[in-house]
This record gives sequence, C-alpha cells and structure tokens, in this order.
Amino acid sequence: MDEEQASLNGISAADVTRLLKAWSGGDSKALERLTPVVYNELHRLAQCQMAGERDGHLLQTSALVNEAYLRLVGTTEMDWRDRNHFFAFSARLMRQILIDFARVQHANKRGNRVPHLDLSSVWDLPSAGHANFIDLDEALNRLAALDERQAQVVELRFFGGLQNNEIADALNTSEATVVRDWRVARAWLYNELAGQPEH
Repeated sequence: MDEEQASLNGISAADVTRLLKAWSGGDSKALERLTPVVYNELHRLAQCQMAGERDGHLLQTSALVNEAYLRLVGTTEMDWRDRNHFFAFSARLMRQILIDFARVQHANKRGNRVPHLDLSSVWDLPSAGHANFIDLDEALNRLAALDERQAQVVELRFFGGLQNNEIADALNTSEATVVRDWRVARAWLYNELAGQPEH
C-alpha cells in the first residue's frame, strides 16, 4: 500500500505506523481508525489473489477479506514495528488462509482438482501455466530452506502485492537485493512448479 492509498481514508502513512503502535499498546480507538485502511489493504490483497484464479474457485474475495480481518484483529501481543511489518504479516496471513482453504478443498474432494492459480501474470513467464496453492506453498517452504530471504521476497510480492521498495523496507535490505532475489527465486520456482502435474 502506498501513501496515496492510506490518505484516501484520511490517514497518512506516518499515521498508519503511529496507529499500529498504539494498537499494539492496547488502544482500541487506534484499531477503529485503522479499520478502513486494514479493510482496503486486505481487499486489495484478496483481489490480487482471486484475479489469478480459474473460474469456479469457491472462495470469494469478500470471504477471504473477512477471514483475514478476523484473524488479524484476533492477533494478540503483536508488536507492530511499522506499516511494512504490518503488510508483511498480512501477506503471510493471506498465504495461510489460501493454503488452509486449498487443503480443506483437497481433503473434501479427493480426486477433484485443487484450486489453481495462473502464475503467468505474476512470474512474467507466459508459459508458466497453472499451479495450485498447495504446490506453491510447498515450493516456497523448500525455497525458504535454501534461502529464507528469497522466499520472503516472493511471499511479500505474490501474497502481499508489495513493490520492490516496500519489500526492501520490510526486509531491511536494498532494493537491488530484492530485485536480484526476485529474479533468482522466480526462476527457481518456475523450475519447481513446471513439473507439477495437474491435480
């Protein structure tokens, strides 16, 4: 989320960070002021995720947003450092909800297809085809074992919709490093997922 998006709700980027810290300290009024920003950000993340879905995905954007919001406000003892920390956490949360949903669908419909996502628009690889969230999650876990930062870059970019400069801030690294990590991780994941069979 950029400063313009935050200010649409009458809250500047600096205020978002201040309110997050106040919320961490137990200020319920801070959460009230943050709610429109949080909902807008979660809705943006959900739209990004659902836009890549094939027709027939059972999880709707509004359900994804509501589930993410409930989990987010139910988080206890979270010490928000700044808005980038918050958005990184939101990306992780969105990933977990989508993976949980895919696993439930897979368990309930053995032999049927697991929800798929089109990676071509994300990876800038027109031949990347489709993968499912479970395959992607497992590949990201394998990547994290090799290079945790690269996996975080993918998570923040894919599930969080963050730009390179925002990812650099969230990971306390340079934008050039993020670009390099993204390039390497994208190629590695493409190779991992290209051989995955359709479920």
